[in-house]
Amino acid sequence: MLTIGIDVGGTFTDLVAIDDTGRTIFAKSPSTPQDQSVGVMVGLEELARRLGLSREAMLGKTERIVHGTTVATNALLERKGAKVALLTTEGHRDVIEMREGLKGDRYNLRSSPPAPLVPRDLRFGVRERIGPQGEVIVPLDENALDEAVKAIRASGATSVALCFLHSYSNPAHEIAAAERLARELPEVDVSRSSDVLPQIKEFERVSTTIVNAYVGPAVRHYLTGLEQRLGAAGFTGSLFIILSHGGMAPVEEAWRLAAATVLSGPAGGISGSRRCAELLGVPDLVPFDMGGTSTDISLIADGRASLSADGGLADQRIALRSLDIASIAAGGGSIASIDASGAFRVGPESAGSVPGPACYGNGGSSPTVTDANLILGYLDATSFMGGRRPLDQRAAEAAIDRLADKLGLTREKAAAGVFRLVNLAMADGIRLMTLKRGVDPRHFALLSFGGAAGIHAAEVARELEMSRIIVPTEASVLSAWGMLTSDLRYEMSRTHYQSDDKSPEAQVRNMYAALEKQATDRLRAWFAGPIEIERSAEMRYGEQVFEVDVPLTDVDLNGSDLIEQIEGRFHRAHEDLYTYSLRDEEVVLVNGRAAAVGIVARAEDRIEPVTSAPAAAHKRRKAFFNNAWTEVDVYAAEKLNPGNVIHGPAIIEAETTTVIVNVGDRATVNARRWLDIKVATVQHAEKELALSA
Repeated sequence: MLTIGIDVGGTFTDLVAIDDTGRTIFAKSPSTPQDQSVGVMVGLEELARRLGLSREAMLGKTERIVHGTTVATNALLERKGAKVALLTTEGHRDVIEMREGLKGDRYNLRSSPPAPLVPRDLRFGVRERIGPQGEVIVPLDENALDEAVKAIRASGATSVALCFLHSYSNPAHEIAAAERLARELPEVDVSRSSDVLPQIKEFERVSTTIVNAYVGPAVRHYLTGLEQRLGAAGFTGSLFIILSHGGMAPVEEAWRLAAATVLSGPAGGISGSRRCAELLGVPDLVPFDMGGTSTDISLIADGRASLSADGGLADQRIALRSLDIASIAAGGGSIASIDASGAFRVGPESAGSVPGPACYGNGGSSPTVTDANLILGYLDATSFMGGRRPLDQRAAEAAIDRLADKLGLTREKAAAGVFRLVNLAMADGIRLMTLKRGVDPRHFALLSFGGAAGIHAAEVARELEMSRIIVPTEASVLSAWGMLTSDLRYEMSRTHYQSDDKSPEAQVRNMYAALEKQATDRLRAWFAGPIEIERSAEMRYGEQVFEVDVPLTDVDLNGSDLIEQIEGRFHRAHEDLYTYSLRDEEVVLVNGRAAAVGIVARAEDRIEPVTSAPAAAHKRRKAFFNNAWTEVDVYAAEKLNPGNVIHGPAIIEAETTTVIVNVGDRATVNARRWLDIKVATVQHAEKELALSA
């Protein structure tokens, strides 16, 4: 039997198949933004060809497909979601614009407020009121609800975000309104805040529910179409979707909580990164995922990736828990240009998959990072994508020449400038991800993956004084591969209120017991295997206006010192983040969370014997190293054996990626055929260069 991972990126769709023995086969196909399922099915055809099967035979042998999609991401970024109406408590329809009284760029006096996804004429108030303890203060006004339903019908809205005040404490009014909407407007999607995000903080809850309503119809339409295409092609197994927190869920759960899919693809990369840390025994990694349109950066510390409920996208707040990922507009398709002030820059505009870089020969004419890499000799025009997609050298030269003329530079210097600028941008992204969290990147290894990362990893690492780079064999498809290492996950959260009728310990104990039961019951509907429970809490000091996420999985819920245990973990977490704690201050547990995690069986790790035989280069070519053309050895990745050592400067080519070993660096092939690169210091590299000259 097979399992298949599919990750849709901005330029390519990546596919990975793993069989019962752990053998891994992967393929790529161009992404099809108009309908991502078209590129998925083309990719499955190519994957089947590599397995020596028909697509129907392959899918018939597949028990599970795990999919990461950018449908929700694109709908939000491009403002192409549903027409949403907001149904809320009377007097509260402007919460979405009032936000928290803060601007995104609070020191910019000229910055405009983000445009709300729901205009004011599509926000409808209903007379009702629930108190913070769940008490009914004002009953739901049926006449007002009738008028609101009529107004929603007349507005032409195709989706409704239903957000009543304090519904996280008592959802009765939201449930009644949702039932009325289902009867009166059966063709309209409804997202209830008490279902999407049942916790305190009005703006976060309203914003998240609106995002869910905005992207939900597009996600449902896409996944329905994909299921139909897969079924028609012979697939009878289970289709799971990667969610932003890194766990996977069945299709119906992805429909219900569509806002949780906005980081679906990058989350697969983090799952793969955690698996890499586990296999290597290297607990501290900086995952560096450079694709065609963007670079995603995250952090694996002590073998764990951090989760946060402080995320968002396209100026919209999404308070669902997600992996902590920073995305910057730097990829192979990033366009080099000169802005209005005369400054040379790379990105944020991208050529994407259509038309793509000039060298793709699809009509693109803008100079991109990929064009620069081809000019500098890092890419071979005849062997790109295994020779199936030759690159147009002349088109790349023409694009870079136009840029060089504007800059008054030679072609090589202009291309080297593009290469340098994009490397600096990515290094700055890593600095933000690490240093602002109190982490020194020099103590971490750089995990290089994504189709374009291998060319740039050496320079990025040197810029950050990082001494080690890991490049897995699956680097170009690591997000898709990582999806097959993901577990099932269902999360529940609840706002915690302290009352006088029970002890604090009993209330916390009862809250987590209820959350764990709810999460486990929901997960059992999809999964019969072993389940583990993860607990956490969002906590703060009494006078703070923000919370800190605190892991509580190892807390003894039955201990008589339960509150002391929880508060102690909060103090330590606060000190880790901000270098201090205030142990005499009041500690508030705001939200409790429990996740039921279904542990999915993983393929066996394949390790091969190490050889002492030297690596053999299969050709040589000129490439631009340290501002000069140098004749370097080029190695075929599939012909390298465990134990081979390669000294830079050198180039290692695989079908779907290229890796640069820089001057003074040393790459060793480990027992998994992964590259483990020792990065030379700048001083050592300069010495090596002088000796070679």
